Amino acid sequence: MLKVSGEALSGSSGFGIDPEVVQTIAREVAEASLAGVQVAVVVGGGNFFRGAQHEGKGLDRASADYMGMLATVMNAINLQAAVESNGVPTRVMTAFSIQEVAEPYIRRRAIRHLEKGRVVIFGAGTGNPFFTTDTGAALRAAEIGAQCVFKATMVDGVYDSDPRRNPDAQLYENLTYETVQRLGLGVMDQTAITLCQENDIPVVVFNLNTRGNIVHALRGGTVGTRVSSEVDVPQKNGAKNGAKRGAEQKGDAAKK
Repeated sequence: MLKVSGEALSGSSGFGIDPEVVQTIAREVAEASLAGVQVAVVVGGGNFFRGAQHEGKGLDRASADYMGMLATVMNAINLQAAVESNGVPTRVMTAFSIQEVAEPYIRRRAIRHLEKGRVVIFGAGTGNPFFTTDTGAALRAAEIGAQCVFKATMVDGVYDSDPRRNPDAQLYENLTYETVQRLGLGVMDQTAITLCQENDIPVVVFNLNTRGNIVHALRGGTVGTRVSSEVDVPQKNGAKNGAKRGAEQKGDAAKK
């Protein structure tokens, strides 16, 4: 399960969709799929509308969240077209019905699509307000039996402080779910982390902007920070280039 934030799709502009960024993501997703990895994607909608930020500005939270869900559907349709332009059949499935543009989410149908080698893109989050797309990714991952959740971000992984403000921030290579919750690290929201913990689904946080990172992660390479139940003591090392680190180290296969 690959989780891509809406902000990542906007590139340097900070709003809307950057076609080059979308094509870069699509090429790597297609490459992993063609190599035999079953790939599902959850995409956010923050490049168009983030519900939580508009609460109280003429909108109640539920209405704002539904608007944010519609934004994720726009991103999902765009990403679908980009992946299919790279030769991989793709299906968009949404948590609420928009049958003219996407299939309604049906668990068994989603699994069947994956078994047939199609990339499945989940839109509209969980279909419910007050839940993030991170929670949507964790929920869908549990439902389809994904072996890992990969969260593509704008930094190399999880740090002990904000690397954009602190040049001496240290990168964690391994963390437990308990450590993430105890230290309040911004990996995912608490609901998403709890879902992953309860279903023993590792979470890998890595840099989307490092070329090759997506396909390397999806094919089982070591990138970014891994959160799981298997690490007793978290390790901290200086931030490294994700692609370089992935080339130097080999991890266990992470087929979805």
